[in-house]
Amino acid sequence: MACLYHAACGGSGLPKSGGQVLVLTGPPGVGKTTTARALAAHADRPAVHLHADDFWHFIKCGAIPPYLPAADEQNQTVMQALAQATAAYARGGFFVVVDGIVGPWFLQPFRAIAAPLHYVVLRVPLPTALERCRRRGGDTLTASGPISSLHEQFATLGALEHHAIDLDGHRPEQAQAAVREALTSGRFRLPPQLP
Repeated sequence: MACLYHAACGGSGLPKSGGQVLVLTGPPGVGKTTTARALAAHADRPAVHLHADDFWHFIKCGAIPPYLPAADEQNQTVMQALAQATAAYARGGFFVVVDGIVGPWFLQPFRAIAAPLHYVVLRVPLPTALERCRRRGGDTLTASGPISSLHEQFATLGALEHHAIDLDGHRPEQAQAAVREALTSGRFRLPPQLP
């Protein structure tokens, strides 16, 4: 496998003192988790997969569905916790794949991490996303209203539009290859944000 970090590290590998972060995001049903698991499992250096949904499921009492307006404060707290865990692994030299709904509105705590940060938004047509969510069932989001709303929020990204990969008709291995190419190209890396 080609080095996922080649473009950012000049081909010589990552510095031993720090890792890199990939925020792999998009609305429900685009294949984030499938892609993230594969990228982390087949990385060419120590890697971690952080599934953002787990951080919401850690809330055992008083949880508010994250797509409701009343959940804003809760969601900010969850993102801070996720970003802090991400930063700790990155400081340990890991390649950290963060998989979850991390829209541009949630990027601030991740941009404060002192590690190279790649931001990749996956997109599929809404009917595809709705069908995938319906099929997976379980305790995942299956209601068409919130899924459609989240899909719309990722439909146009303004200044970050070039961070999107449209996966219409892609099989899982093609989606993984597209994200690997995005990483090696360096085009999806966010510039450091000064404190």
